[in-house]
Amino acid sequence: MEALEARIQYAFKNPRLLAEALTHPSLAYETQGPHFDNQRLEFLGDAVLQLILTRKIFLLFPRLNEGSLTKLRSQLVSRTALQRYAERLGLGAFLMMGKGEDASGGRERASTLADAVEALVGAVYLDSGLDQATEVVLRLCHEEIASLDLDLDHLNPKGRLQEILQATGAPSPTYEMLDARGPDHRKEFVARVFWQGEPLGIGQGTSKKLAETAAAREALAHPTVRHLAASQPSVPARLRPVPTRPHGEKPSESLSHS
Repeated sequence: MEALEARIQYAFKNPRLLAEALTHPSLAYETQGPHFDNQRLEFLGDAVLQLILTRKIFLLFPRLNEGSLTKLRSQLVSRTALQRYAERLGLGAFLMMGKGEDASGGRERASTLADAVEALVGAVYLDSGLDQATEVVLRLCHEEIASLDLDLDHLNPKGRLQEILQATGAPSPTYEMLDARGPDHRKEFVARVFWQGEPLGIGQGTSKKLAETAAAREALAHPTVRHLAASQPSVPARLRPVPTRPHGEKPSESLSHS
């Protein structure tokens, strides 16, 4: 496994942990014998990955609220993101799996690759602790961290609209359901958002929540809202990350010292 260790820039002290992280459950099923797999490490690695990346964006964006931080974190830990990390490492080629799983495209399956990344993180954590796991994760996720989508209008239009309007000292916007049409299994909802008696936007969606979100997104383009937003500190300025090293924290910011 030296080639994979070179790619993650980490050498395991206990190679069995790496082997376990790369073993798909289909191998034990196919051999009908006792065999470890990566499911337990995946469970552990998921929590470790969440902690490392949560701390990273918490430090990078000190002025963001909980909801916005959650949205940013989801960009880093989604199945799509995990699959991208795995493909960057060529992780599929290193997986040990049953012949049937292999033949059915298991090495390229998004869920399999995502699970393997989490298991790999869990293995590094068990092998050397949180500081080493942090270094591996931040190197692996560096590109995604650097290109996080900070457009809160896109991430959370209802939250952004409320933020803009509440900054005036006035009450929050209110939403009214205008219509619900179509059969029960395919119903379409239409909502309108008001502020101080003025309609700001209309939206539709397959649920009340989606309809309100669409209405808020339209409201963000309303002249009144745009004028208010322009008079407030710009979103990019408030979201600008604090300086950081690309591949990890300074020793004084080590997770073990937090």
